[in-house]
Amino acid sequence: MNSGYDYPDRVARSDEGLTVLSFYARNYRHSSEAEWRAKIGRGEVTRDGRTASPDDILRRGDLLVYHRPPWREPDAPTEFGALYEDDDVLVLDKPAGLPVLPGGFFLETTLLRLARRRYGESCSPLHRLGRGTSGAIVFTRNRDAARALAKAMFERRVLKVYLTLASGTAMPDAFTVDAPIGPVAHAHPATVNACRPDGRPSTSRVRVLGRFAERNVSLVEVTIPTGRPHQIRIHLAFAGHPLSGDPLYRAGGQPRANGLDDEWAAVPGATGYLLHSWKIGFPHPASGAPVEVVSPPPAALDPGQASRPSA
Repeated sequence: MNSGYDYPDRVARSDEGLTVLSFYARNYRHSSEAEWRAKIGRGEVTRDGRTASPDDILRRGDLLVYHRPPWREPDAPTEFGALYEDDDVLVLDKPAGLPVLPGGFFLETTLLRLARRRYGESCSPLHRLGRGTSGAIVFTRNRDAARALAKAMFERRVLKVYLTLASGTAMPDAFTVDAPIGPVAHAHPATVNACRPDGRPSTSRVRVLGRFAERNVSLVEVTIPTGRPHQIRIHLAFAGHPLSGDPLYRAGGQPRANGLDDEWAAVPGATGYLLHSWKIGFPHPASGAPVEVVSPPPAALDPGQASRPSA
């Protein structure tokens, strides 16, 4: 069990005159009106520090707080390694299944929380990896390092190379996907990232390392100069080769139809695929010297065991 979490809201002019129940039912649709009425009735919502009633009328500037009670977080691995560390930078080895940041059902079981316990409160991730992704991730340890590496990321001077198993074997030995990525409508959550014509520019460079006809999968290396959420999953799906075992993204780079029986399969944090952050390179924030770090891949993604791409 975690310790619960407080979600504050300051009432804006557009919400003035609503009841407390209407405010939550309209703005937070992950729970039904009846569920919000029950939560408010249990005293889980306060208004300016006092227990709220469902029918209280709101004024602009009121402070509403939903005090979410403690809940049992899903099981996730909590052991992680350090691939590189100095006074400015950490490169951690994230296990698949552990989220980097709080979200969804996860609050305290995150790499961020675990890293800060070990290295102190000043460390923060430079970039993100999906919950199902394993491997190298960069954390900065002070503001100067964070500022310098954020600039390097913006200028595309940070190298990120991944390994994954893609569906199918009938693909070129090397190809590039430039499909833009942005939010599209979904059921839970309300939006997910996917290919859309007016999305943000995104580039993935793909190279086949091995083809396995008996399993109808290919081992591929993917280099991403851009870093949109779930970019590799989306781009390989757009190319017609979704990650093997990906429960969310289908061919074309769109999420699967809503209404899946298992809600975990309908969210971006769902797992079931193999994706590994293999190599990461960056200019050291203090010296500017190039740093390259390699995370040993799991056996199923080891290029040393892959066959040569066929013609």
